[in-house]
Amino acid sequence: MSFGLSLAPMFKVGQRWVSENEPELGLGLVQEVNKFQVHLVFPRSEERRIFATESPPLKRVVYKIGQKVSFNSGQSFIIEQVEETEGLLHYLSDGTSLCESELAEQANFSNPEERLLQGQVDRSEAYALRYETARASSAARHAPVAGFLGGRIDLIPHQLYIAHEVAARHLPRVLLSDEVGLGKTIEACLILHRLALTGRASRILIIVPESLVHQWFVELYRRFNLWFTIMDSERCSAATQQNASGNPFLEEQWVLCSIETLKAEARWESAITSVEWDLCIVDEAHHYQWTPDSVSPEYRRVEAVSEKSMGLVLLTATPEQMGIEGHFARLRLLDKNRYPDLKAFIDEHNQYSEVAKIADAVFAKQALSAGEKALLKELLIEIPEKDFSALLKNRDALLEALVDRHGTGRVIFRNTRKALQGFPLRVVQGHALKANQQLSAADLRARLRAEFETEHAEDLKLEVNGQLDEGSAEVKISNETAYTFKRDPRIEWLADFLKGLKKEKVLLICQSKEKVLALQASLLEVLKVDSAVFHEDLSLIQRDRNAAYFADESGAQILLCSEIGSEGRNFQFAHHLVLFDLPLNPELLEQRIGRLDRIGQTESIQIHVPYFEDSWTACLFRWHHEALRGMAESLKGGHLYYERFKERLLEFGKACVESVPAIEFEAFLKESAEYREEMEQSLARGQDRLIAINSFRPSRAKTIVSAISERDASRELEQLMHALFDFFGVTVEELEARRYFVKPEHLYTESFPELPEEGLQLTYHRPSALSREDVAFLTWDHPMVRGAMDLMMGGDFGTATIVRMRDFDSDLPVILLECIFILESVAPLKYHVDRFLPPSPLRRLVGISGIDCTGRLSFNALNEQSEDEEAFRLQESPDLLRSLLPDLLESARVLAQKDQAKRIETAKTEAKASLGAEWQRLSELKQVNANVSEAELRIAEEELHAVIDYIGEATLRLDSVRLVINRPG
Repeated sequence: MSFGLSLAPMFKVGQRWVSENEPELGLGLVQEVNKFQVHLVFPRSEERRIFATESPPLKRVVYKIGQKVSFNSGQSFIIEQVEETEGLLHYLSDGTSLCESELAEQANFSNPEERLLQGQVDRSEAYALRYETARASSAARHAPVAGFLGGRIDLIPHQLYIAHEVAARHLPRVLLSDEVGLGKTIEACLILHRLALTGRASRILIIVPESLVHQWFVELYRRFNLWFTIMDSERCSAATQQNASGNPFLEEQWVLCSIETLKAEARWESAITSVEWDLCIVDEAHHYQWTPDSVSPEYRRVEAVSEKSMGLVLLTATPEQMGIEGHFARLRLLDKNRYPDLKAFIDEHNQYSEVAKIADAVFAKQALSAGEKALLKELLIEIPEKDFSALLKNRDALLEALVDRHGTGRVIFRNTRKALQGFPLRVVQGHALKANQQLSAADLRARLRAEFETEHAEDLKLEVNGQLDEGSAEVKISNETAYTFKRDPRIEWLADFLKGLKKEKVLLICQSKEKVLALQASLLEVLKVDSAVFHEDLSLIQRDRNAAYFADESGAQILLCSEIGSEGRNFQFAHHLVLFDLPLNPELLEQRIGRLDRIGQTESIQIHVPYFEDSWTACLFRWHHEALRGMAESLKGGHLYYERFKERLLEFGKACVESVPAIEFEAFLKESAEYREEMEQSLARGQDRLIAINSFRPSRAKTIVSAISERDASRELEQLMHALFDFFGVTVEELEARRYFVKPEHLYTESFPELPEEGLQLTYHRPSALSREDVAFLTWDHPMVRGAMDLMMGGDFGTATIVRMRDFDSDLPVILLECIFILESVAPLKYHVDRFLPPSPLRRLVGISGIDCTGRLSFNALNEQSEDEEAFRLQESPDLLRSLLPDLLESARVLAQKDQAKRIETAKTEAKASLGAEWQRLSELKQVNANVSEAELRIAEEELHAVIDYIGEATLRLDSVRLVINRPG
């Protein structure tokens, strides 16, 4: 069989193709073709894919005369003739003609023995690389942390624990509600990445507010190498015109969509809810309102989509901040059958508070009263008396039992900063400034007034640059005059500050792009300093370059960011943050500080706020720092303070232009501080010990982190990729330890996966990847790595070779054949059979008369003791080899089948132990915890039986052969 690949393939319905990127899908069948796309169905794996018709990553399946083929009807024969009619191949033998569309789904894609007989052999280096690639690919797919390796993220235990716990669910429908700054977005992306790479989620939808579409797109691509299609109204309209189905959401597998797009036109809502999604992620879910009497349009749309999705992940503020009604609204999205009635939920919630109190006592290992023991016995009524007595002595096991059985612990994950460790100290430094001789007090007040009115024009209903907001406005202001910093004392302070720090990195954040550019221009007039800017009008590439320049040790000392710099970026290599202005919303302030205040930050964070006395910034500084304590510490529920005090703060802002009403402002600060105390006490009372325990279990998290760290530290991937680079003609230049520049200068194939023509920098070192976001981070999960392994295994590279023993070994037969079989199960990806039985190479070395020499000469030993033999030597006695080869192959296959039976039995045992234990656990929990749904239990049982069945149906495929000649020279 051969594969054909052209720049513009001519697709016809009924043709057979295989995916270069996903060969594990099996044999694909062309189902639909239009001008722009070709639709393939993969029957054996129950998958469907859509490809662009221009240069798709597909290979045509073409069998040759003399090859044996099998068909779905059960027939098989040796091909005598091949004919093509209207683009379809027909295979003929002994008067029988069958079309390629009838080929068996488990057809053998390779024929290495024929290549050997025809003298089409490769050098032994290619053969060895193919085998090593097969072994590495198998191990990567089998790894328990597959899907968690590839994120450009710190290995933060609580994030990885949540991702591992949720991704392991049969029906992952959960609420992620960690405190601000603890990484809900990263947790959601980890879950998505794991499910996508292991095949359990093929069609994925992410719904976010319009303002977060860009941030999510960048995070998915920059951190996880996942390319999502942004479906806005314009894209939806274009896709509708190009496709016969009229549904734009059927055209892409991974979709990122704003809630505003779904609200824009009813047809987009109808289209998106007619698609069956494997996973749906909804960010900012607390903004969507629901009450028994009123449902917001946004909530209704999310609810409709959630009912069409198997998995659902909601990202939201902590539940207590939404109130009991808002909390219930989120839970009913996860499971409407479990949470059908608000009143019933409130009654249950009130009763459950007693369980939470006992959980606190158990966690603190306090002595339990007789009444508390009696309540525990009632709660754990299914546990026998003897076991219950032992459980009372084992507080950890007792907490585990309570978590599994009661409350919302299985569906809510919420971590707090207080419960976690590793956060740096925040040192807040206010820098009080005064007018200088170069700028009069009147001019300074005019500047500050212009800045205030520009930055809060929408709130104040002012006209900016000729554009009038809703409502009347008497004051007209201009961004150009608002941001003038020449002779400004703040610029003088900033210049002196940078000079005093020598070369230490400084991140500066302010509100707008215009302010950033004005600041940089004025700063460079008074100080020659390496600087870079970061704002929304720069392209993604330019932002990445500027961030990388700032991250480089010899790069920019200061990065000046607009508000977009407070979203998602990791600048923890810096320790100084200058807040040139302050936002009204404490949550936005926390986001700004969060660029440096991250788990893993090595030093205390120095937060600098330059301000003028009696100015707007001075008022905000005192409010955030003194009243709310939201700068030195992380403030919970920041948006609640914003909503309560916003209008009064703006009134003080307008007053600050002239003078601050001191007595009134001091009273305001006191009121704010008292409100903070009330809020903290209220939130503390609402803490649920069982949810906290379920959200982070350090011992389990440590196991996951250790497994990833071990894979990071290994040089196996680096060695394999460099061998593949060399084999396919990719040039590699070492820049520093574990960082390289690669370029496709001398490719022996049409292209190399994920490698642009201009080349790219890459690293295998996680810390380097975190500090240099312009450098690709290669792990076993990276699409370049997976693509390179698929490229090697998907072609004929190294499938046949001939070697001669350097020294005659009288203990071995004169002729030996080494066969590498691949044991594989072609199953629906949703079952993730790879975790138990990935495509696995099985090696057998046999001699004449079927002698098994596998144990006598290892793969590596054979490499060392042999050298390539020229293929033309076979032509001296071709009939002899043709007569010997079938028996040698059959002997090797019989021996491999013994390995096959053992490997299948081992995989079945692992699957039964893992999936069977989980199904049994869920069955027992279902009796005592309503959060375990019938659907989850049914899916668990179905998966258990299906996985075992597919493992049992695994077949052997001959992948490569090595003929070994062992005779005296």
